Amino acid sequence: MAHVPSRRRVVRSVSQSSPISEEGVSLWSATSKEPSIPALDENINADVCIVGTGIAGMTTAYLLAREGKSVVILDKGQIGSCETAHTTAHLSNVLDAGYRKIEVLHGATNAQLIAQSHTAAIAQIESIVAKEKIDCDFERLDGYLLFPDRDSPRKFQQEWQAAKRAGLRVRKLKQSPFDLKFGSCLRFPQQAQFHPLKYLAGLARAIKRLDGRLFGGTEAKEIKGGKTVRIGTKGRAIVSAGAVVVATNTPINDSGKMYTKQEPYRTYVIGAFVPAGRIPRALYWDTEDPFHYVRLQRIRANGKTQDLLIIGGEDHKTGQAEGIEGRFARLATWGREHFPGIKEIAFRWSGQVMESMDYVAFIGRNPKDDPNVYIVTGDSGAGITHGTIAGILLRDLIVGRDNPWVTLYDPARKTLLAANTFARENPKVADEYAHWLTPGEVSSVEEIKPGMGAVIRRGSSKFAVSRDDKGSLRVRSAICSHLGCTVSWNSTEHTWDCPCHGSRFTPDGKLLNGPALGSLDNATLPEPNEPRRRKQQGGSKSGIDKTH
Repeated sequence: MAHVPSRRRVVRSVSQSSPISEEGVSLWSATSKEPSIPALDENINADVCIVGTGIAGMTTAYLLAREGKSVVILDKGQIGSCETAHTTAHLSNVLDAGYRKIEVLHGATNAQLIAQSHTAAIAQIESIVAKEKIDCDFERLDGYLLFPDRDSPRKFQQEWQAAKRAGLRVRKLKQSPFDLKFGSCLRFPQQAQFHPLKYLAGLARAIKRLDGRLFGGTEAKEIKGGKTVRIGTKGRAIVSAGAVVVATNTPINDSGKMYTKQEPYRTYVIGAFVPAGRIPRALYWDTEDPFHYVRLQRIRANGKTQDLLIIGGEDHKTGQAEGIEGRFARLATWGREHFPGIKEIAFRWSGQVMESMDYVAFIGRNPKDDPNVYIVTGDSGAGITHGTIAGILLRDLIVGRDNPWVTLYDPARKTLLAANTFARENPKVADEYAHWLTPGEVSSVEEIKPGMGAVIRRGSSKFAVSRDDKGSLRVRSAICSHLGCTVSWNSTEHTWDCPCHGSRFTPDGKLLNGPALGSLDNATLPEPNEPRRRKQQGGSKSGIDKTH
């Protein structure tokens, strides 16, 4: 679960005449009530401390509590308020990369294990829903991998064969189902979908029943391994535990340098009303570039039950794209071209995906750390199933149970072919470190309009300068507190995004996403051609901002 911009939770009946897209609130946040959990204000002990209340953290906590372990769960926000709230909640055993690529990178045997583990994750969710009687709209349905007409028949045939070798149930169709405007496709039965925040609320109730302790508004700032792990919080309370699981999307304890093995991507989602029953209930995704993924959710709106078509896609590397504001419009245009009956766009939101170099998550002991420090990251667009796999695998590791997935998901693994490809395709990260050689985006604050931001250069220093909606100026250092890249302004989400490793900050510089641990430094913008009169204030070599 990453630290994304704090969005005001909306609980109300959705109205077509009053869409909430301007607030950037996801459908899940708008149609669920956030379980409130208190902040931690005293030192406590537990068998296991889990940092993060997204799908990975909550599943791990629940399964460990079922094993009789005492668990404490910490979160900077509230339950599921970060990346799990911004998913589209596809439950699929088919990964975005496709099994042709998975088989090349991991081999046939591991491709089978990957398919098995994601199939098991869906079954685990279904079992928990039934056991705990969680009302979260869980349902099994078919999934369709759609191939545009221009995709070669050879590619289609190879993907079908690779999926079969991985042990998946798959059927070839020469034409897209239901007269959709695509070419051939592959049908995968027994996929699933649900409402992720209602599911997490059900897990929270079960964890509390099993004597688990949940704390929100509690930011973990320091993790020290050893025989007993100590987790220090921003409020100075300390959790002492036999083991810790860091489930923060990007690990906040990145001593193993996991950020060199994965890349952050922003992904965008719209929700549009369609006539009830017009589009069959299924999961859909395609092989276009950029690719798209689609599903339906039935909701109450305007006093009646309606279908909302959820369309995601338009992914790009965090901080490395232009024209971000047009991505929602392109999703709407694509949707109207391929799916009938799309009406008003009622929702617009986005999320962060950590793409691992070999398209499989990193789950297990943190490299170069104590053996009782565990991480989960690298969701690679399959965060719900990868997060559930994490719960199963980390439970087994902590209780000492054998699990066939340990080596496959090991964060210390080295996939040579993937590493070589990753290095060739990502030269821009190195370029970002040459920020002292590049000019600012604008030369004066007068060029920055209300609600916007830009990087301004003065001498050898760069400043992240933005205005709020009323025009008041905000100035911070433009240098990311992680490893010194220059941040860039995200005009869609009004955030400062680091193009190197995906750290993200509010307009006034407060940390949203790691792997940075601190905010952007306070700064004073000198006048043009005027030497800087004082040193930037508020930062530290550790990256922890001392001004908040």
